[in-house]
Amino acid sequence: MEFTAQQIADYVGGKVEGNPAASVSTFAKIEEGAKGALSFFYDPKYEPYLYQTQSSVVLVPESFQLSKPVQLTLVRVANPREAIARLLALYESMKPRHKGISEQAYISPSAKIGEDVYVAPFAYIGDNAVVGDNTEIYSHVSIGDNAVIGSDCILYANSTVYHDCRVGNSCILHSGCVIGADGFGFTPSADGYDKIPQIGIAILEDDVEIGANACVDRAVMGATIIRKGVKIDNLVQIGHNVEVDSHTVLCAQVGIAGSTKVGQWCTFTGQVGVAGHATIADHTIAGAQSGIAGSVRKPGQTLLGAPAIDAKQFSRASVAFKNGPAMMQQIRELQKEVADLKAQLSK
Repeated sequence: MEFTAQQIADYVGGKVEGNPAASVSTFAKIEEGAKGALSFFYDPKYEPYLYQTQSSVVLVPESFQLSKPVQLTLVRVANPREAIARLLALYESMKPRHKGISEQAYISPSAKIGEDVYVAPFAYIGDNAVVGDNTEIYSHVSIGDNAVIGSDCILYANSTVYHDCRVGNSCILHSGCVIGADGFGFTPSADGYDKIPQIGIAILEDDVEIGANACVDRAVMGATIIRKGVKIDNLVQIGHNVEVDSHTVLCAQVGIAGSTKVGQWCTFTGQVGVAGHATIADHTIAGAQSGIAGSVRKPGQTLLGAPAIDAKQFSRASVAFKNGPAMMQQIRELQKEVADLKAQLSK
């Protein structure tokens, strides 16, 4: 697949500066550019690479001013990151799709398989399961009895959807993720811990993406629900009966304990932990390794620390913590001076 700079500009609403016939057939980071590659630049710290890169075409912000001439072709756009994302999506959509159902896959006679579904060798589809049109199921995927998979989904190798769980349309499940394993439910007894049966299900609504080796546990009763447009990174743990509202993003190693409700458009960065039975307001941002110990009622906050507090307050507290040893030394010196003064006054 090959595109000219003018075709790219027309697609993303940009303006060509240079040779409109310059062609590209692949993508590259600007610092690793090669002839025939398309790159993008938006962060000032990468500007030096713009004058060194071998890429043929580079997307740049509309307002960017060159500090010296370049030989390559520029396409000026409002938002290079957004433009490159659109182009990557177009590139991905033009790749040929896998088709057909392998004879080496197991599909229960009672399962219902839609049109143009791809099922790779060694995939398993259980009794009364349903798979929608145009869905791709790769090797060693396991879809349990009565599970429902929507249309236009991709289930990569070794992903698992347990019995009775539901996956909406246009979802992506990456390798090793597990939808609907038992929630972590036990009750102490004289002999140890008795397992509490987890009889609920897990539901993914449309346009949800689950990263590699991430887990969405089934509910004790009712459902664990991941709402429309949620994006979950690798190695994330979602406990039983959790509800994650639409368009929230959960980055690597986030853990959310049972029965917590997370609002819309939240962002939890790496290793954020959330206690159980909490309610997190819409548009909450939690910085890396934040520990959210209870409910967050006010929407739009940015939190840091453990326990998580307002980010500005955390920054001030961090300065005090960093300077703690010096402050303690100053206090000890002041205490000694006060003691000396008292001793002199008492003579």
